[in-house]
Amino acid sequence: MGTHLLRRLFTASRAGIRVSASSTEIPSRWYNLAADLPVKPPPPLHPKTFQPINPEDLSPLFPNELIKQEASQDRFIDIPDEVIDIYGLWRPTPLIRARRLEKLLDTPARIYYKYEGVSPAGSHKPNSAVPQVWYNLQEGIRKVVTETGAGQWGSALAFACSLFGLDCEVWQVRASYDQKPYRRLMMQTWGANVHPSPSNITEAGRKILEADPTSPGSLGIAISEAVEVAGLKPDTKYCLGSVLNHVLLHQTVIGEECTNQMEAIGETPDVIIGCIGGGSNFAGLSFPFIREKLRGKINPIIKAVEPAACPSLTKGVYAYDYGDTAGMTPLMKMHTLGHDFIPDPIHAGGLRYHGMAPLISHVYEQGFMEATAIPQKECFEGAIKFARTEGIIPAPEPTHAIAATIREALRCKESGETKVILMAMCGHGHFDLASYEMYLQGKLVDLSFEEEKIQASLAKIPNLAA
Repeated sequence: MGTHLLRRLFTASRAGIRVSASSTEIPSRWYNLAADLPVKPPPPLHPKTFQPINPEDLSPLFPNELIKQEASQDRFIDIPDEVIDIYGLWRPTPLIRARRLEKLLDTPARIYYKYEGVSPAGSHKPNSAVPQVWYNLQEGIRKVVTETGAGQWGSALAFACSLFGLDCEVWQVRASYDQKPYRRLMMQTWGANVHPSPSNITEAGRKILEADPTSPGSLGIAISEAVEVAGLKPDTKYCLGSVLNHVLLHQTVIGEECTNQMEAIGETPDVIIGCIGGGSNFAGLSFPFIREKLRGKINPIIKAVEPAACPSLTKGVYAYDYGDTAGMTPLMKMHTLGHDFIPDPIHAGGLRYHGMAPLISHVYEQGFMEATAIPQKECFEGAIKFARTEGIIPAPEPTHAIAATIREALRCKESGETKVILMAMCGHGHFDLASYEMYLQGKLVDLSFEEEKIQASLAKIPNLAA
């Protein structure tokens, strides 16, 4: 029996379902939600002219094919065979019913989670890292640079580069660099060169350190450093793990698989929940379901969950802002806390981003989804319940989705509703155990934004007409 068939049968048995082998095939196409939206999102702007960017404006950073995908209005884009072949190392991923968690909560709700932690890097991030590296290789690029927060994206890119023989250089946010040494070691094991950010290597990093030598860093700062280096050599390009349209596009393999898996077991989600920082994991699961919602086939509540310490959707403004701290990237219309906002060093390092993916921001503005913010102590409380019932130790990021799922399941307990809850479980926490140690020892505290800090950051957003 083939490896892929065994994996599909395992997926079915864990979820308590019976499916045919074909119902969970690896998708052959990525889905582009932008093609189906009734109102198109605002275009990105050049950081100096404030005019809509042209493809050539992005060529110093990205290969041509990714630039085409960024602006594409095609509903589906074919996945290269070479990428599908590597996807087969971990895809299709399991859809699992959380029966033991349901029993603990004594809820009539049926809880399912789509588990991306089975990838070599332990998260959903390789879904985009592999095609990004492959497209760079096709255009003769020999080195890619990037930023990473908790390290899921950096490790995914290092993994992809090791398969295709490209050099990889990573700027990891200082707070996570210190908190999560084993993710750094993962990157180094796969051959990446890793720097704490802010660093003395770049002009952007030096400016931050001059102002604050103890800066914990941020994804915005790390992006500035990586983008600065990417512009120095023609054989080097920049890769981004979230936010941009082409990254969200690649992640839709999650939702494309999941729509088929849910259909195969005769279930329709009433509520879809995912954690959100830049947006790749949330978009990956939700966008194919939003397509079905737009077609009138289903009508689920779709809810994004962000950390209370970095609440860009629930507390930010919808405005044009830079994607990085130094203002080198295009201006994007997005929900933002201000490009120089530095969140407190919560343990969910992958969610410490000042902005939100423009496409998700637009979908939120159009009313197709909801958002809520949850503090980290409640998230870890939910993670412990999940680990002790379902057996999987979650990464700090999806603990936000778990906490919101538990809230929803308990509401069903009170109302008696038998809702179907679908949750994005984007990765495991095997390299985040220091966070759990803090929680179990009673040392984990809730960190929240300071209103004055956000207002000061928002005041620096470029004053552009919508």
